[in-house]
Amino acid sequence: MSPARPVRRPGASKAPGGCVQAWVELRAEDPEAVSALAVARARLAEGGRLAGLRRLRLFELASLPPGEAGVEELLLRSTWFYNPHKERCLVRANPRQGTPALPGERVVLVFERGGERRPAAERWWLHETGRAIEVREGLAWLLRFEPGEHAAERAAELAVLGGRRRGLLCNPHAQEHRLAGGGEIPLPWIRAEGPGTGEGRTR
Repeated sequence: MSPARPVRRPGASKAPGGCVQAWVELRAEDPEAVSALAVARARLAEGGRLAGLRRLRLFELASLPPGEAGVEELLLRSTWFYNPHKERCLVRANPRQGTPALPGERVVLVFERGGERRPAAERWWLHETGRAIEVREGLAWLLRFEPGEHAAERAAELAVLGGRRRGLLCNPHAQEHRLAGGGEIPLPWIRAEGPGTGEGRTR
């Protein structure tokens, strides 16, 4: 039985700038996020007032032809991107479009240094469409803090692992990270360089 097609939104699947983001989130409770939230609250001073933590996979598809249509349908057809029975996917093709981040959430993007490309997904896209694109993947952690907390500062402190009692989400020896508010996420973000890449990054 074929999975149901997503509802088409006018202009939602077009890529005017040659890049789209696909935000993928589990439909059920995410055990990794639940565990990370428990560790942060119990063991880390900077996580004591962390009220919520969500984890999403973020794909960026670059080098798309201007105005490329049908992106949602292609993503739905390939398990290289997501499983619609277990996950939901939001496609963002324009910087003015929103992301899954809720008001007040801070977003920490983490990806493998030099390992963010997804060649198998790129080959599948080439086979299906005849067009070569670049596919990159990272993890987006969405942090929500209790009212009155300095959310941007606490998110930056939780982002980078610095020992058993410091940081949580990014291993600075093998990964890079970037920070942004929920309404400030660039497009593209994973491959962006220089200004506009969010509040910070590591090398």
